[in-house]
Amino acid sequence: MNNFNYSDDSFSPYQAYSYTLLLQVEASSFSYAVIHKNRLLITAQNCVLNELAHPKQLSDLLTATYKKVIIGLPSTGLTLLPKSLVTEKQLGAFARLLDVEENEKVLVQKLDKENVLIYKTNQTLISAIERYGVQNTVYTATGWIKAIAAASPPDHNLYMQVDNNTLQMLNFSLGKIRFFNTFEYSGGDDLVYFTTMVANELQLLPQNVTIVLSGEIGTRDASMKRLSDFYPNIEINSLKPIELPGQIISHKFLALAALSLCESSVVL
Repeated sequence: MNNFNYSDDSFSPYQAYSYTLLLQVEASSFSYAVIHKNRLLITAQNCVLNELAHPKQLSDLLTATYKKVIIGLPSTGLTLLPKSLVTEKQLGAFARLLDVEENEKVLVQKLDKENVLIYKTNQTLISAIERYGVQNTVYTATGWIKAIAAASPPDHNLYMQVDNNTLQMLNFSLGKIRFFNTFEYSGGDDLVYFTTMVANELQLLPQNVTIVLSGEIGTRDASMKRLSDFYPNIEINSLKPIELPGQIISHKFLALAALSLCESSVVL
């Protein structure tokens, strides 16, 4: 998880009714950002998860009444299905394919005009955000996907969001999602392995594919160097869904900022 904090002098919890609160929840921590008219006002990363459920240090900020709240939740399993194949009656059957445990909840959301995303997440995380309404949740990568989709992505680009030990991979064909999946990884060798596996599946040759990176990775990282040994065309994602101050590294903030583009999920 990224470690950076920022606060604009104009931020006031008493003006929350005109702000949007973005929450990006992980298994044991969360990040938040408050935006106003598409401009970042305040953010912090690596906050203790219990603070979200029972706010103390962040009580004024987290208990304020916001104009809008959008919460990104991680998944313990997901499936992406064509909207044309999914009816409301079938959602329960598709959800059962995720092998849902007792401590998990299944949520479903429209990802775009063509696809429906069904995912499961830990009940503990649902309980932690209950005060904000489960209807305000989305899968954590939803905004990231939407931001890229809106930027007319080339077919030869393979987008990767790298955070902690989680890797999201995304590819488009003629402006539509061709591939999306998430992997657990550890280090540069795993990045190379999963990139090669996906590139082969998509028939993207190393010399032709462009890897576009965001998240907790940088040009001097060992993982980045290892990836560049096999893939000569690597870029840092330059998308900025919201206005950011100069001290915020935009590609590391992309997934959280892009939650501002999201709609909500539905609990099954």
